[in-house]
Amino acid sequence: VQLQASGGGLVQAGGSLRLSCAASGGTFSGYTLAWFRQAPGKEREFVAAISRPGGTTAYADSVKGRFTISRDNAKNTVYLQMNNLKPETTAVYYCAARLSSGNRYYTTPSQYAYWGQGTQVTVSS
Repeated sequence: VQLQASGGGLVQAGGSLRLSCAASGGTFSGYTLAWFRQAPGKEREFVAAISRPGGTTAYADSVKGRFTISRDNAKNTVYLQMNNLKPETTAVYYCAARLSSGNRYYTTPSQYAYWGQGTQVTVSS
């Protein structure tokens, strides 16, 4: 499967952005999906994940209550709605996918086989 992330940009602290990740070339509904981010000089870190049927979501503690992950299997797209953005949110955001069974999600980069190219999110103070 190929993933194409979009929706990043420059926003002031307290603002909102919605990231999108469009998939092609695979059976979208069969994949667990996730967002990760990587700031300069730091390791890639988990942000949010959603299970294959969409019934289970998981979030990093730092984004709980502010970010929402969702998926539209009809559009082969996963979204990340980000509200109340903070300067420490600044990073390149990557979408990721892996084939899965059941209602499972995964939180480490090595557990995902497919990656999008990343989209830059910059939050100014």
